[in-house]
Amino acid sequence: MKLGELLKKIQAIRIAGPQDIDITGVHIDSRRVENGNLFIAMKGSQTDGHAYIPAAIRNGAAAVLCEEIPGGKIENITCIQVSDSEDAAGKIATTFYGDPTSAIELVGVTGTNGKTTIATLLYEMFRKFGYKTGLISTVCNSIDGEDLPTGHTTPDPVTLNSLLGRMAGEGCKYVFMEVSSHAIDQKRISGLRFAGGIFTNLTRDHLDYHKTVENYLRVKKKFFDDLPKNAFSLTNLDDRNGLVMTQNTRSKTCTYSLRSLSDFKGRILESHFDGMLLDFNHKELFVPFTGRFNASNLLAVFGAAVLLGRKEEEVLIALSTLHPVAGRFNAMRSPGGYTVIVDYAHTPDALVNVLNAIHEVLGGKGKVITVVGAGGNRDKGKRPVMAKESARLSDRLIITSDNPRFEEPADIIGDMLAGLNDEDRRKTIAIADRKEAIRTACMLARAGDVILVAGKGHENYQEIKGVKYPFDDKEIVKEVSGVEFTPGEGKKNND
Repeated sequence: MKLGELLKKIQAIRIAGPQDIDITGVHIDSRRVENGNLFIAMKGSQTDGHAYIPAAIRNGAAAVLCEEIPGGKIENITCIQVSDSEDAAGKIATTFYGDPTSAIELVGVTGTNGKTTIATLLYEMFRKFGYKTGLISTVCNSIDGEDLPTGHTTPDPVTLNSLLGRMAGEGCKYVFMEVSSHAIDQKRISGLRFAGGIFTNLTRDHLDYHKTVENYLRVKKKFFDDLPKNAFSLTNLDDRNGLVMTQNTRSKTCTYSLRSLSDFKGRILESHFDGMLLDFNHKELFVPFTGRFNASNLLAVFGAAVLLGRKEEEVLIALSTLHPVAGRFNAMRSPGGYTVIVDYAHTPDALVNVLNAIHEVLGGKGKVITVVGAGGNRDKGKRPVMAKESARLSDRLIITSDNPRFEEPADIIGDMLAGLNDEDRRKTIAIADRKEAIRTACMLARAGDVILVAGKGHENYQEIKGVKYPFDDKEIVKEVSGVEFTPGEGKKNND
């Protein structure tokens, strides 16, 4: 593509050099630049891409887009100066990959909890309807059943548009995507056209990046502010920020709720560890999911599918055939008669949701043992809150390591223990070795009890000092206790 064509959606402050040159690729990583590529220098939160302009030129860059044109003489290179290279990167990548979202129905899911479940279930549902469908999520990126590697919840703009371009090229009609707060703030979704957006909830998370809950909310809200008039916004009335998210959107706004009058209204009629009987818009269905939070997620899936043109009856039938996403309330039965649940819950609110769901089913007839840690080099303020909420809703609490990253596990555990009072501490033990913590929980459990292993869910590694070591909570549970997956559990939901 000619450089001039590639720049048509952006406003340049200055262009030094010819525009009538062929661009063979677009990159934001100088190490991936080859002959004829355009290198985009962005000021990231960790490093400044402008420092890598010389490396990109050495690797063969034909043009460089940046906010600050480097000093000194640069020969045979076109330099494009813009005010915001993050915003420009998305628009340029969209153009280079043929504006893929003009050919697909792209639906974004944002919020603190529930994004992966909602996006994945929509992906599976629309495949069942017979459409070629794409998924971009924390757990995996998929194109109609083919799983691809995944890194960030939402990829960088070049990777994202390359992926969307491939999805469009392979005939995907719908794509469902998790939209993280980092992606919105860093404009990774700049230039994309969304057919709809779904808001799940907003609780404390990522404050190491956003600093305040108000900033976090503002970033999430921007996603809905930017939706076009012909898109839909589906928001959760059960969250106090549900209507805040959509108050300035131009899109068509619809609501879902388990408590209030709404466009898509749901109720839990019965709840068990192997599923729930639900009422959605006065129609009953049984699903192999547990917990109020899952009922809310399923209601969002129901509403989004209807807004995308499917009939309520066919959506309900499809919902009843779906299974939980890997690492989300995966229940396993032990030979000793207790149940183990592995869940990705890693925020205070997510832990409360999962533990409340367990108590709803138990009805006071068994004890709850929780194994939980907190990630290193992340929001430290949530650590004591996570421990406090876990202790409040558990009969025994084992605090352990999650992904300590570059922190010492003992320091993270100390931060969590600081949230406990004397009564909480009497039922709490700290075991830094996560495998030993899980083993201890299984030794403490008796028939009828429930163990919650929280925090890592689908992850199959433990990150320590920059190295990812193999570690899968479900496999460890099976090794130390001999539990088995409940029917239908552990599936990736692929046909």
